Parts: sequence; structure tokens; C-alpha cells
Amino acid sequence: MAVVECRDQGAVRVITLNRPDQLNALNTETLVAMRAALADAAHDSGVRCLVLTGAGRGFCAGADVDEWASKKETPPEHDWVAEATAMVQELHALSVPTLAMIDGAAVGAGLDLALACDFRLATARSKFICAYTNIGYPPDCGGSWLMPRIIGLEAAKRFAYTGEVWNGEMALAKGLISELHDRDALETSIMAFAQQLASGPTVAIGHAKRLFHLSQDNDLGTQLALESVAGKACARTADHREGLRAAPERRAPNFQGK
Repeated sequence: MAVVECRDQGAVRVITLNRPDQLNALNTETLVAMRAALADAAHDSGVRCLVLTGAGRGFCAGADVDEWASKKETPPEHDWVAEATAMVQELHALSVPTLAMIDGAAVGAGLDLALACDFRLATARSKFICAYTNIGYPPDCGGSWLMPRIIGLEAAKRFAYTGEVWNGEMALAKGLISELHDRDALETSIMAFAQQLASGPTVAIGHAKRLFHLSQDNDLGTQLALESVAGKACARTADHREGLRAAPERRAPNFQGK
């Protein structure tokens, strides 16, 4: 059984963490498989949106503590941390829109994996735990960078310092997730959103995503210059030409992602 499974639904790539008996905990094998799946998606021009989810009753329980415990004398810290750090960076850097479909626990590095996505949709039964300080450890896997940018610095500090458990309703109220759905409606809702994103102007969305990420650290002048460069690049695309044709014809543009 593959620890990471991939399937395509039109132009949407669905990546599923597939260790349900371990609540999709991230062992080294899973990290390597995830990085391979992300690399494949990044280089496949047919992929215009990505959905990340977990099999069974959890999204991702974070690091596989059983793997760590089994290697007390030679802990897999170096390999695990290197692979996990690279995985989060590669997911965050994908040019296509990314969505986390969460039904169950998102803990520690599993929470960070969700935070690296553009959007997070979840069920009410989902549980969100920063978890690191519960074991006397600081946030890693990008959590200290991603979390404040999504829910604000003070809320991130409280979430991390206290080790609080947030259910779906609390996560929605805090801005950690963008939508809350019943279990039987979650997949339908997220796939409809994913298909909407996948039918958009993929190149322009990729530039917009990069601009939003860079805006967190740039001043206005720098950002204006980057917008100009991105605009010139998009002006040469077939999707831009299609958008200009569609507007006066009062029809929806038929974007091809080129």
C-alpha cells in the first residue's frame, strides 16, 4: 500500500496521505513520497490546482513518534527534519492553488502542512493542535512563520504557548480555516472550489500567489515593481488574450492555463 496516493480529477491533483492506522503520521518514508508527489505536480502542466487530504479519521497527526522512539540511539532527526522542512517549502512554493481538505486531527507538523496550503476547509469534528510545546519543543516545519501570517501574531502565540485544542468552529472563528462543512459535504464542496480554481488563468494565479507571498516582507515600492514585471509576463499569455476577447463579448472566458 502506497503511503501517499495521487489521483487526478480533471485538472485537479488530489494527494492523499495514506497511513490511516497511524492517523497519517509523517515517517521518513511518507516525507520522501510526499516530496516526490509535489515535484511531480509542480512539473505537470496539466495540474492547475492541488488538494491535500488524509485517509481515514485524521488529516495528519504530525511526526511519527513511533519511528523516533524506535531509533533512540540514532534518532532520524537529521533526515526527518531535512525532508519535512523541504516538503513544507515545496508545498508552499507551488504556483498552483493548494487546498487542504481536513476531516479529523491536524497536529504539529500535520497542522503546518495544512498551513502551507492556500486554503483550509474542514469539518466540525476536526481538531487542530500546535502540539510542540506539549512535548517541550518549539514550533518547527514553518509553523512559527506560517501561523502568525494566517491568524495573527498574538493568536499564534497563545495557540503555541498553551497547546490548546481547537475544534472546527474555533478554527473558523480564529481564521485558521476558511470554511466549515458537514462531513458528507466536505469533499463535494472542496472539489467544486478546486475545479473553479483549476479553470482560472493558471499563469496569472501563479503570479498573484507569488506576489501575495512576497508582499509580507516587501515595501510598497518593491511590490509595485514586482507587479509590473508580473503584469508584463501575463500580458504575453493566451489566457490574457482570451480574457480581453471575452470581456467585450460579455461571455465567460475559456482559460486554458497558458
